[in-house]
Amino acid sequence: MIFTSDNWAGAHPAIAATLNAHSTGYASAYGTSELDRKVEERFNEIFGREVAVFFVGTGTAANSLALSAVNKPGGVSFCHSEAHVIADECGAPEFFSQGARLAPVEGTEGKMDPSRLEAEIARYPKEFVHGGQPMAITLTQATEAGTVYKPDEILAISKISKAHGLPLHMDGARFANALVALDLSPAAMTADLGVDIVSFGATKNGCWCAEALVFLDPAMATETPFIRKRAAQLFSKTRFISAQFDAYFENDLWLDIARHSNRMAERLQQGILASPHARLGWRCDANEIFPIVASPLAKTLTEKGAMFYEWHPPRSQPELVNEGETMLRLVTSFATTEDDVDRFVEALG
Repeated sequence: MIFTSDNWAGAHPAIAATLNAHSTGYASAYGTSELDRKVEERFNEIFGREVAVFFVGTGTAANSLALSAVNKPGGVSFCHSEAHVIADECGAPEFFSQGARLAPVEGTEGKMDPSRLEAEIARYPKEFVHGGQPMAITLTQATEAGTVYKPDEILAISKISKAHGLPLHMDGARFANALVALDLSPAAMTADLGVDIVSFGATKNGCWCAEALVFLDPAMATETPFIRKRAAQLFSKTRFISAQFDAYFENDLWLDIARHSNRMAERLQQGILASPHARLGWRCDANEIFPIVASPLAKTLTEKGAMFYEWHPPRSQPELVNEGETMLRLVTSFATTEDDVDRFVEALG
């Protein structure tokens, strides 16, 4: 009953097999092999347009280099107050963008509130040199709260970004989970709604170590080859990242994996809703859910073999968790089984 993180799961067998298949022989280095080119073309097909793709090793690298690519002197990027870029990346986006800052924006269920976003941007008028200047907006899809931005919500933020001349970045560490939850194409969730840059994550969805930075307008990426190299993210044997993506996209494996992990999360939610000993903090759309239980029960669950992280309630909703209670974060993956879920629900009592 391992629900700590989809990062804890291994690699999907098809991904592992492809890595093994490419472990012999020779291929040109630094992203110049035939396999690299094949996968880059596959990204063009997926997004329905020519894109610029840069393979990197971690989601932190993808997010940090995305913001570095649009950096300005005294730059400020706007994100949800509990987004991964501001809460869980140890200042890497600021470090790689030479000190550009992240400005938190509140909103329920992990989503930026457009009116609060407008208000936060207004705190940095162009004529006020001391405050710095807005440089980007970044949203997380799926969110850190297990929810997803609906198309109209993305569009509302996109309109703000365009009105202020700010690039819109999407942190897609769980891109596939959001995509299948919305039943949209990649273009319909991004470019068609005004998203400019995507951190396209695959590691959490069954890959070993595969992330891509995708510019939906290649003209925005002219400096990125140098930014990536300087950040030590230009892998010499890039073909091993490409090989993972090659298997990931084959016969839509990536979507099947995401559908499975989302289904397991929904099965968990239904079990929790039926339990008299737990409740949901909110309804989730993707593969993370946040139940609340009595603190002694949280300990009992671990003693019965369940693994999860205890979680802080959102800053904007501390009242969700009462004294003597604990919020949990449960994350499902390609490796989660119905039996895992059912045993956890049974352990709730």
